[in-house]
Amino acid sequence: MHSPDIAVLIPCYNEALTIAKVVDDFKEELPEASIYVYDNNSSDGTGDIARSHGAIVRLEPRQGKGNVVRQMLRDIDAEYYVMIDGDDTYPADQVKNLLQPLFDGGADHVVGDRLSNGTYGEENKRAFHGFGNDLVRWLIKVLYGFDFHDVMTGYRAFNRAFAKTLPVLSPGFEIETELSIHAVDKRWRIAQVPIDYRDRPEGSESKLNTFSDGIKVLRMIFTLFKDYKPLGFFSILALLCLLIGLCFGFPVIFEFMSTGLVPRLPTAILAVAFCGLAALFLVCGLILDTVVKGHRRDWELRVIETYDSIK
Repeated sequence: MHSPDIAVLIPCYNEALTIAKVVDDFKEELPEASIYVYDNNSSDGTGDIARSHGAIVRLEPRQGKGNVVRQMLRDIDAEYYVMIDGDDTYPADQVKNLLQPLFDGGADHVVGDRLSNGTYGEENKRAFHGFGNDLVRWLIKVLYGFDFHDVMTGYRAFNRAFAKTLPVLSPGFEIETELSIHAVDKRWRIAQVPIDYRDRPEGSESKLNTFSDGIKVLRMIFTLFKDYKPLGFFSILALLCLLIGLCFGFPVIFEFMSTGLVPRLPTAILAVAFCGLAALFLVCGLILDTVVKGHRRDWELRVIETYDSIK
């Protein structure tokens, strides 16, 4: 029987306390897999520890998880990829559950869902992380129409076609959000598999800053919304400008209908300006929507070429 070519991708920054266990656990669960640890300028010997436990270690000098993932996908060729953090918060013994939808051919991107079974809420002690995850999930559901159970999870699996056609734009912790939105926007088959979660061991510190990285994630959501769905984005702006213009304009119109005069000329000019801006936003949205559809057609052809190269 054909043994699938699996690559385990572990982006790491100062995870000396946990990386040995993570590598050992995955070597036990997936003895046929190649385990790659990309050291993102660690100062605690993370790379040396991973190498001594049998991982393939490479250095990524550009700081940020998104930069690491981008280089991983450029460098590594495999049939299937497993991406996991090096902090030992995700159990390796559930990796086969994530890979199974890919093996069955029913999914292209599999999300390890920490929230559905309640373990994340029980184990996570960091304030606002749960709230931030819920907010991002809600925004993606409203803007993109897909209900993710867990958006910020670092435990994912995907096939080669997904990996080799993924344009990674984010430099940092926004990468999970970008992966999720890309999967939805490009209509990849998505599976969500409940997994257990455990908090970091004592002495291990999260590199995620709740507020600054949270703002970056929100900015990424709206940036991708503008890039992927420009008609929707600019239609919202057009509607807001139109409403403001009408609020300024209605009193002027009513006064003109009553007296035949326009005494508040600056207000009338302002109302016309906002209505003109609304029309401009709508035209921009229509033009950019046509451009995006052309890019989408080109991307679909690229995906077909990628599938053909795999066969």
